[in-house]
Amino acid sequence: MNSQNLELAKQLRHELHQHPELSNEEVWTKQYIIDFLKTHTNNLEIVDRGNWFYTIYRSGENRPNIAFRADFDALPMDEVIELPWASKFPGKAHKCGHDGHSATLAAFALEIDQHGSDNNIFCLFQPAEETGDGAIQCVDFIKEHNIDEIFAYHNMSGLPFKSVGIIDGTALCASKGMTIRMEGSPAHASQPEDGVNPSLAIANIVKEIPQFISPDKNKGLVLCTVVQIDVGENAFGLAASKGTLRMTIRALFEEEMDQLQANLESFAQSQADEFGLKVSFHFNDEFPETLNHVESANKIRSIANAKGMDVFELKEAYRGSEDFGHFTKLTKGAYCFIGNGKDYPNLHTSEYDFPDELIGCGVELFKGLAGL
Repeated sequence: MNSQNLELAKQLRHELHQHPELSNEEVWTKQYIIDFLKTHTNNLEIVDRGNWFYTIYRSGENRPNIAFRADFDALPMDEVIELPWASKFPGKAHKCGHDGHSATLAAFALEIDQHGSDNNIFCLFQPAEETGDGAIQCVDFIKEHNIDEIFAYHNMSGLPFKSVGIIDGTALCASKGMTIRMEGSPAHASQPEDGVNPSLAIANIVKEIPQFISPDKNKGLVLCTVVQIDVGENAFGLAASKGTLRMTIRALFEEEMDQLQANLESFAQSQADEFGLKVSFHFNDEFPETLNHVESANKIRSIANAKGMDVFELKEAYRGSEDFGHFTKLTKGAYCFIGNGKDYPNLHTSEYDFPDELIGCGVELFKGLAGL
């Protein structure tokens, strides 16, 4: 890619890193990227959709409509490593690399603006990936512009440096946060029989989890991770009357996650009925499975090989989640990974910072997919 564009992209990445914003709060971030593109491009249409935006390079009617997506939210973490571009805001930091994803897509937009394409090229800048509700805000974009294919990448530690990781089918698991709340009635601790205590019901739900996630009963990986149990009050004279069980449910196939959810709801309801409890269910951080279409994944393999990048065939899907799967439910597409290095600090850790060297890799990969 053009060396000047690369330097501009690095500077952009550092500015985004210094000014992290959390999911659905990315007001400055979005406007800064828009201003960057307005300053450095001449042939792109910029469409502002409130929390998110996209650019369009129009090649002509009856040409393929190809989209590329980047996310731009940060994590609620402190920056503890010394960087010239360290976060200026306590409790907020780009520890997943979305600053690098957005800088890559912006640099790609510059290349498209300068060199053109035989295809109609859309660059989608998305908020709120970390909470799972960003892509769903943008899905109408797919049908509105008849997007034929969509691509994205994520930097990934553990993969060889600058290698491209790819897999057919599910690339990242479906997941969601599930909360079960149970309510009985209070009683003096000396007379527990006068109240209704949810403790045993919640314990029974936890004990039943291994049955629901058993490999013998599922086609693919299914997990239910207990993240918090909160029962009763900090008062030794009062028997517990309220309880909350929080879990992350996860599966290789979204249908099996849905079945796990149904099983947990049904069993919790039966426990509530048995013990005389009220029960309610709440959900957050909901992610679909990220499904790669074989044809699109093969294009990534072909372009990466042509660009001299090592292609790393993933043996199984990552257990983590990504909301990009909302797009590939509606059109063809694929999601790949570019390696940070085998021993590079993991994502979502204090020691992590997006490697600037990956920007050029991502841009070259996108250019090839765009037909440049």
